[in-house]
Amino acid sequence: MDTTQLLKGALDTAVLAVVQHDDGYGYDIVRRLRDAGLGDVGDASVYGTLRRLYAAGALSSYVVPSEGGPHRKYYAINPEGRELLAGQRATWAAFATAMSGLLGEPAGAPTHRTRKAGGTGEGSVPASVNVRTIGEKP
Repeated sequence: MDTTQLLKGALDTAVLAVVQHDDGYGYDIVRRLRDAGLGDVGDASVYGTLRRLYAAGALSSYVVPSEGGPHRKYYAINPEGRELLAGQRATWAAFATAMSGLLGEPAGAPTHRTRKAGGTGEGSVPASVNVRTIGEKP
């Protein structure tokens, strides 16, 4: 499955989640996202997301000198970012619940529903309705 479009909508949340406990620099954050199972995440997308979240005030940054290489710009979540992440966490939970309901039955529910012609109560249809199985020809 191509996860590119799904990832676009969730990358802000994923980046905030990655730095909620440990600050990180660009490539470190990319690596942590990939290690978490987001293998399709692109470097440029993450760097763009970091810049956007920083500009929005959700992240702060600081530079750490590196021995044997260029200085690294670290990103840290700040109180505004934690508040944003909390809201995104609640939104994600509601979205995941809705999608789970659409994609499959919750645990413990019947595996299928049958509608009976001429029956009464929930799951019934009037006797005048011709009930067919999917794929059955009229």
